[in-house]
Amino acid sequence: MKVIITGAAGFIGSHLCERLLGEGHTVVAVDNFDNFYDPQIKRQNISGPLKNENFELIEADIRDGGAMDEAIADGVEIIVHLAAKAGVRPSIAKPLLYVDININGTALLLDLAQKHKVPKFIFASSSSVYGNNKKVPFSEDDNVDFPISPYAATKKAGELICHTYHHLYEIDMTCLRFFTVYGPRQRPDLAIHKFAKLIEQQKPIPIYGNGTMMRDFTYIDDIIDGTVSAIDKCSGFNIYNLGESRPITVNDLVGKIEEALGKKAVKEFLPPQPGDVERTFADVSKAGEQLGYIPGTTIEDGLAKFVKWFRQTPQDNA
Repeated sequence: MKVIITGAAGFIGSHLCERLLGEGHTVVAVDNFDNFYDPQIKRQNISGPLKNENFELIEADIRDGGAMDEAIADGVEIIVHLAAKAGVRPSIAKPLLYVDININGTALLLDLAQKHKVPKFIFASSSSVYGNNKKVPFSEDDNVDFPISPYAATKKAGELICHTYHHLYEIDMTCLRFFTVYGPRQRPDLAIHKFAKLIEQQKPIPIYGNGTMMRDFTYIDDIIDGTVSAIDKCSGFNIYNLGESRPITVNDLVGKIEEALGKKAVKEFLPPQPGDVERTFADVSKAGEQLGYIPGTTIEDGLAKFVKWFRQTPQDNA
């Protein structure tokens, strides 16, 4: 199978490249090596796949119609669209940029998919679309009409555009709502990686609010298992939660990171940030029934694996 993966050099994308190449597929990787964080980290992420003869790297922005047209033109069987401008808080500062990349870029890829008759499309959505949903756990049938950050709004819009292209052109379409993914190669700005680095350096870690916000932290291997199953079973139009379904508070997370590192954290409590949701909690029953998705990595085991990688990796390359 020939697969295009956008955002292929990122955290999730690089792991997915490795899994699909290991299963014998041909992977066309698209990444623009955006400077949201050090591009050298992303180049290191795909250093392994670059040695595989079934791997092709295209350095281009997903908004570059000519480059994307050329990439998709040659017998692609499925597009896995992971590329996005990421982050809730940064999206508040630059909402127009998030709209341009996350909505216009997605629409361009979908239009090229129908032009070249690509039969299947996977879209990486986010648990942020649920906003401050009062019902827990969050179900795919819940109302997600009230996102509370530009980032979340762009992900909701992406799902809607995907449905439109499924309806008009009968492209099989799957949207995956990822819940706070962590593990080796996690972006350096995200909580677990950021906290671990600051604790190691004996610097204060910022905790927004009183630390009672809850997150459904999901280990990368479980996310990749769910994504690969979604690729294999992509049919019709579907939305799936991919989470661990075991949320913990930020305070509890810090305690578990302390245990994994064997060091105590210096905590700096700060005012709550606009756009942050109070909790995330995935109902994964639909993904379990239809994709065979069974997340199996506890936060303790996942953090142990993360810390092992973290301490083996020079932090200027992580």
